[in-house]
Amino acid sequence: PRQPAKTLWYDRPRYVYLEFCVEDSMDVKVVIEDQRLVFSCKNADGVEFYNEINLYARVNSKDSREKRSDRSITCFMRKWKEKVAWPRITKENIKPAWLSVDFDNWRDWEGDEEVERAMVEQYAEV
Repeated sequence: PRQPAKTLWYDRPRYVYLEFCVEDSMDVKVVIEDQRLVFSCKNADGVEFYNEINLYARVNSKDSREKRSDRSITCFMRKWKEKVAWPRITKENIKPAWLSVDFDNWRDWEGDEEVERAMVEQYAEV
């Protein structure tokens, strides 16, 4: 039996970020396409997680990546149209129960490009 992973997302001028909250993940698979993201993994208890998201707008799949930690898997996807705010992450105007806005990381964009560049560089180093 598969279940969706609890997922947080937030929007930045150049990238959209998704965090799949699965501790001790194994067999992590992330497929980022231009308009879709598919995530799957297992946790230490053998529970299978699967999320498929039809994205609100196009992303550059070649300039998108993910980073795994002990607590979660974070994906950052380069927007096709930079500096265009996404009102939601999904193409459909519905909010799945497992999806939430990450208000800890959500902020106004004014002067945010340097912060974002630093975040992306930090992920790229790992």
